[in-house]
Amino acid sequence: MTIPAALDALETFLGQRLSRSKSDLALHARSETHFPEMPPDAVAYPESTEEVSRIMKLCAEHGCPVIAWGVGTSLEGHTAAVEGGICLDMSRMNRVLEIQAADMDVRVQPGVTREALNEELRATGLFFPIDPGANATLGGMAATRASGTTAVRYGTMRDNILGLEVVLADGRVIRTGTRARKSSAGYDLTALFIGSEGTLGIITEITLRLHGQPEAISAGVCAFESFQGAVEAVIETIQMGLPMARIEFLDEASAIAVNDYAGMGFPEKPHLLFELHGSPESVAEDAARFGEIVTDHGGSGFEWSDRAEDRKALWAMRHNAFYAIKALRPGALTLVTDICVPISRLAQAVEETREDILASGLPGPILGHVGDGNFHAALLIDPANPSEMETAKALSHRMVERSLALGGTATGEHGVGLGKRAYMASEHGDGWEVMGQIKNALDPAGILNPGKLVP
Repeated sequence: MTIPAALDALETFLGQRLSRSKSDLALHARSETHFPEMPPDAVAYPESTEEVSRIMKLCAEHGCPVIAWGVGTSLEGHTAAVEGGICLDMSRMNRVLEIQAADMDVRVQPGVTREALNEELRATGLFFPIDPGANATLGGMAATRASGTTAVRYGTMRDNILGLEVVLADGRVIRTGTRARKSSAGYDLTALFIGSEGTLGIITEITLRLHGQPEAISAGVCAFESFQGAVEAVIETIQMGLPMARIEFLDEASAIAVNDYAGMGFPEKPHLLFELHGSPESVAEDAARFGEIVTDHGGSGFEWSDRAEDRKALWAMRHNAFYAIKALRPGALTLVTDICVPISRLAQAVEETREDILASGLPGPILGHVGDGNFHAALLIDPANPSEMETAKALSHRMVERSLALGGTATGEHGVGLGKRAYMASEHGDGWEVMGQIKNALDPAGILNPGKLVP
């Protein structure tokens, strides 16, 4: 009952698809942020649900931990092998299995990335809208309940998954949900596995809801004299029911970062980035109404365009903002944290967070998906100065406490992983213990992504 015995057993049928090379282990030990590298003992590359099931049966027999891996874009240490074991790299399970255009759904394997899926869908007039920025795998996005820039209109992964195929810790394969748009048949097991971060089972297939490609799309940007004005413009926009597809925020420091990194030429002020979907007439009307709101709250430089190349450049800049911010302090570690609050408390949460970061002396640009009350702080830390890490962690801690006090959550989209596990009891109370009981029922040996999410 050891990890080496499990690896020997796995090698008999995986052959070279069970890798113990130093480069492979190092690749699957890395993190996008400040967490230390924690390599697995081996990396397995399954190619089918049947192989995943066989792997899980052998790992259960030998008590070997299993950590599922997409492309490694998570930010809270989700894929760290804290107890060793095997990393289950799902990159070879990357097929779009079935497109049902008439029903506006698609069945995919977990290794398909969101960009690859939308490329496959281009000829159908449909698209999959969830856009977390990184070209993440759909399996990873399901496991972390991802969202992103378009959540204000299209919702999160929770709202766009109809069903799953999941391999449990003992190797059993189950299907959750159906292609029907609603059901009253029993517990919602699909929702249970969405956001479970690989602690309850390995997702091997996903049925996704699709949306029609909008007839017209316009995107634009505007600057504000004050931090408060930008946030209040967002709140009024949402409360008026203006159907924004995206509405993103950059503070002054983020604007400076993207200017240096992408040559954007933004004024060194807070900015909103937005996108509208609909008919040509509705997009033009909504842009005009949004322009009025911007002006009322001290905004200026309101510009929008329906040219695809302009939109592409704008959102490429936004998606690369994390790397632009990191470039402000070369060689720094980055503690990236996110919270989400009710829209009515957004201005207070952002302003208090900003003041706290300024008082700390650490560089900490703020940006995020403020259209649904979700924002991020990227705290840049000198790795040679341990006190800066302590300061950053204290800032992150106060952000979470502030969010919970305002009726929000410890994480709007990054997930729990290692980084937010300490706040689960505060947010969920006895509900966190119930999560642990569910985990114990489905994974009594604790081999699925141990050390994450649950008690």
